[in-house]
Amino acid sequence: MNTLHITLLSALFTACLYPAAASAQAPANALTETAKSLAGAYEFSNADRDRRCTVDLKTDLAGAAGLKLEFDKACVTVFPFVKDVTGWTIDDGDFLRLNDAKGKAVLEMNEVEHGIFEVPRPGEGVLFLQSVAALEPPPPTTDQMAGEWDIVRDGAKLCSLTLVNKPVGDGYTLSVKPGCDAAVVRFNPSSWQMDRSELLLRGVDDQTWRFEENDDKTWQRVPETPNPLLMVKR
Repeated sequence: MNTLHITLLSALFTACLYPAAASAQAPANALTETAKSLAGAYEFSNADRDRRCTVDLKTDLAGAAGLKLEFDKACVTVFPFVKDVTGWTIDDGDFLRLNDAKGKAVLEMNEVEHGIFEVPRPGEGVLFLQSVAALEPPPPTTDQMAGEWDIVRDGAKLCSLTLVNKPVGDGYTLSVKPGCDAAVVRFNPSSWQMDRSELLLRGVDDQTWRFEENDDKTWQRVPETPNPLLMVKR
């Protein structure tokens, strides 16, 4: 038997005796400087942030999964698939991966802003991971937004409508009162939704009007203009 055969047999024998040896080792580059800088507490949420929980990204090694993490107890109820996630890694392309015990990515999240990662997931929409330290307060719930609203410009009321907490398509229904300004009639809003921190009205031909909050009862259309369009809750 030549040296090559002996080497191959030795390797096969070792693999049979220790089948998990390779998978038990963490990726060699798991604890990079980037990983160290990202470690900490994060909010894990859907786009509307009406389903959210927290996860702590740690710097301890977690075998083939990369580095350890810890979801709060609510996460497995809000997002059942996280039960398979046991570790995390970050690569040079700024992709943060939440991995199972074998090192396979359950989610591969792209960094869209510093400390904010997102990924689309079938059945879940777009999911976000963002640092708790940089979080803004969560947007109002659909229950809080539902009700009677006026569309106003320069103090003049252009239209009155009702936001209803009743699902339709990707959003919720709304009803428009008679006597609206021609610009609102042309837009013909038919549904609404919260898109992260913005109120979105959807109209004819899938056009959208977006509003950001000025205070708890006044929302301003974006982008900003000299004579902004406001949504004012009654």
